Amino acid sequence: MNIRDARGVRAGAAVVLAALLAGCSGGAAGGEGAKGPEGLTAAEACGGFASAAPVTTALEAVVGSEHFEDDRSKPDKAIGRLRDDAAAPWADSYRPQPVRYCGLRGVEGSRKDLRIEVGAVGKGPYLGPELAKSVTSYATGLEAFASSGSGRLYFSCRLDAPALPLVVEAVVRGPADVPQTDLRHRTRLITLANAAARQVSAKLGCEGDGLATGVPKTVPAPSSAQSPSSAPSPQSSQSTRSARQAPSS
Repeated sequence: MNIRDARGVRAGAAVVLAALLAGCSGGAAGGEGAKGPEGLTAAEACGGFASAAPVTTALEAVVGSEHFEDDRSKPDKAIGRLRDDAAAPWADSYRPQPVRYCGLRGVEGSRKDLRIEVGAVGKGPYLGPELAKSVTSYATGLEAFASSGSGRLYFSCRLDAPALPLVVEAVVRGPADVPQTDLRHRTRLITLANAAARQVSAKLGCEGDGLATGVPKTVPAPSSAQSPSSAPSPQSSQSTRSARQAPSS
């Protein structure tokens, strides 16, 4: 190979290398062709329960990202479990187990996560007088309340015969490093629980769930949480479906 040919080979290699570098850097000026963050948008995550604008805002604020990756969500299993629990009276020893309906993690810098579990529970009240002092209550479903790290929402569901009436609990758990004084974060959590509960209710075909649209409003704690005398009597807690022990918070 002579000197002229060697120079031609080197020039050709430089052109190829430049093209490869341009492709890796996103292509043309102005960012055209640049690859965006990988992951699901709020409209895609967990069946799109957070696709409405106020719910999208809440999800992005809680997780600290506009894109998400799924974290062991099992929506079909959760709906199937609820249908099974509505099919027949429960034995005294039966305690329904919640299922992770939606699990998400942020993919843009923040690695914060969010979990929403749903399950069948017995008749309330669910908010005791001691807990009522440290949470914020909301007007949606039967009862709804949130602290800085979690929110709980309960709604009634009546399915087509022969299924029995059911009370569904939706529990949302967010990042653990949020100050107790951040009341807006509590509202975000209950907004997400409410949106997931609405999606669950629609899938089940519930009637009269009483769930709010959009962002639930804050309300005083329910009267059942303001006096110890309102707790269920020992006799009433012995019945099968109507007075199960309320889940601990």
